[in-house]
Amino acid sequence: MPAFQRVLLKLSGEAFAGRGGNVDVDTTTAMAREIAQVQADGVSTAVVVGGGNIWRGKIHEAAGMDRATADYMGMLATVINALALQDSLERIGMPSRVQTAISMNAIAEPYIRRRAIRHLEKGRVVIFAAGTGNPYFTTDTTAALRAIEVGAQAILKATKVDGVYSADPFKDPSATRFKQLDYLRVLELGLEVMDSTALTLCMDNDLPIIVFDMNVPGNIRRVVMGEAIGTTVSRSAAGVRGEEVGHA
Repeated sequence: MPAFQRVLLKLSGEAFAGRGGNVDVDTTTAMAREIAQVQADGVSTAVVVGGGNIWRGKIHEAAGMDRATADYMGMLATVINALALQDSLERIGMPSRVQTAISMNAIAEPYIRRRAIRHLEKGRVVIFAAGTGNPYFTTDTTAALRAIEVGAQAILKATKVDGVYSADPFKDPSATRFKQLDYLRVLELGLEVMDSTALTLCMDNDLPIIVFDMNVPGNIRRVVMGEAIGTTVSRSAAGVRGEEVGHA
């Protein structure tokens, strides 16, 4: 029995790169199959994608590019990833829709909340692209906003590590993984779960965030079915204040 009836999956741009370049077909196909497993369990799935595999706005901003321009270019990169994921989903028979926060009527629907909810009710995967449509906001904030708007019960944040650590596990072998965290503890420790705007939105709306390793086949379904993998950030963890488990 699924623990959630509707979830929002947050995929970073780097998740699309794989080994085959900026957008790897084998990687997007694998992601599509993982999402299809969840849909088969009757759990409606929305997706927010990043664009870092194609465009890193911070690098260009540091070189003098206008921040708003860099952010808009990043939004366009997310549309490329969204279309790639849509293609992979539909090649395996999973109906999907891409909705963009910036109008691109020739290639995708505009973001309309009620239409997005209807697609989810019809069993379609809805992929949200172009961020919020505004500069200065991250795709993490987009994920929090869209999840709240469509009534998702959790944000599933897919990463390249198996949860949230006290330090970068690739650089610090003594880093420990948290099993549970409350929102304020994440802010206090400065942990890289989501940016503060996204985290505050989740806290204000009591929306849990589950951080897990996307590279392990079947992990999305395990999370949806309620298995205790990765790290859960929620209000219910307030009494835990950061339960650490194991080492990297």
